[in-house]
Amino acid sequence: MKRTKHDGIPDIVQFKRMLRERGLKATPQRVAVHEAMLALVHAGADGVADYIAEQGRTPVSPASVYNILTMLADLKIYGRRSSRSGKMVFDVRTGRHLHLYDTRNQVWRDLEDETLFAWLETHFKGRRFRGYRIDGFEVQILCHPTRTPLPGKKV
Repeated sequence: MKRTKHDGIPDIVQFKRMLRERGLKATPQRVAVHEAMLALVHAGADGVADYIAEQGRTPVSPASVYNILTMLADLKIYGRRSSRSGKMVFDVRTGRHLHLYDTRNQVWRDLEDETLFAWLETHFKGRRFRGYRIDGFEVQILCHPTRTPLPGKKV
């Protein structure tokens, strides 16, 4: 699955460059985590560790996966958010987008809505709350499926 800079997801070459720019090496473990995130887009450390184990190319412990994901989020290479259950979920896509969060299946989906973004920017432009300044915003829309998936179909 090839990603481009356009959709806010760094491909492997861009990822390695981003690490170098921050004085870090593109270790096999970091590359394996990024390859997993390219496939998964939104995932917790357990899901990434499972994906890497299934691929069987690079041995990396679940604790190392969590540490790598956390470091990448701290460096703003990845985003992170918490599910309703409190589980940390990492997002490989850091570009401008919204999220649909399926509360039944606990699955994240990206949503493009430039009209909503424009409205939010206009609404919050220059607005202040006593003692706070707005740095930006993230939108998470809670939802659930309205129909049962067909047998054998992924949600």
